[in-house]
Amino acid sequence: MANVLGKWISKITGNNFNDRFGPDWDTLSTIGVLVRMSIWWLRGLGIKLWIGSAKGLLLIGKGVTIRQAQYIHVGRNFIAQDFCEINGLSQQGLIFGDKVTVGSYAIIRPTNLYGGEAGIGLKVGNNSSIGPYAYIGCSGYIEIGDNVMMSPRVSIYSENHVFADSDKPMIEQGVKRSFVKIEDDCWIASNAVILAGVTVGKGSIVAAGSIVTKDVPPYSIVGGNPARVIKSRRNEK
Repeated sequence: MANVLGKWISKITGNNFNDRFGPDWDTLSTIGVLVRMSIWWLRGLGIKLWIGSAKGLLLIGKGVTIRQAQYIHVGRNFIAQDFCEINGLSQQGLIFGDKVTVGSYAIIRPTNLYGGEAGIGLKVGNNSSIGPYAYIGCSGYIEIGDNVMMSPRVSIYSENHVFADSDKPMIEQGVKRSFVKIEDDCWIASNAVILAGVTVGKGSIVAAGSIVTKDVPPYSIVGGNPARVIKSRRNEK
């Protein structure tokens, strides 16, 4: 029965759920997922009235905050999990590809909530996720590629405070905006921090708790504070 329901969900959403509801899933648990997704779908219908554009299903969990929705553009099957916060106001908008998930309690914030200059924005590729409790500070430009996995509590910052004048409070010296780029097929493990001006190369792994302050070569595994290359994934072969 669970497999039958999985096929039905797959037909509705366009995603392959057949392998997600195998013999380990009882019928009641599968129905519970279906009911929850239905509720999230209904919430998404309301958001679709205000969002910039949405190509497919928009699934919205409970307690989700979406501000300035007209600046947000999503692809097919976008999921915003419970209590996440997405603030759209930005110069280039927030653009999400197909099958993107924003985890519970994550914050995406390009612009200060209380005014000030609009931030630049964010682009997330297909089949990528922003993990639970993440902070994505896209006042500078942040680009996340396809098939990027992000574990809980990752922080990404695309600007730095200016502090050159020691006779003037730093809070009055403004910020310097920059960028962060995470290329395709990367895994950013939990509690990692990626700072402004960094490119994480394709196929790389950022170990848990790492502080990334400089570019990561493609197919590298990096870790530590500051993060250093531990090994190349290419050598594994």
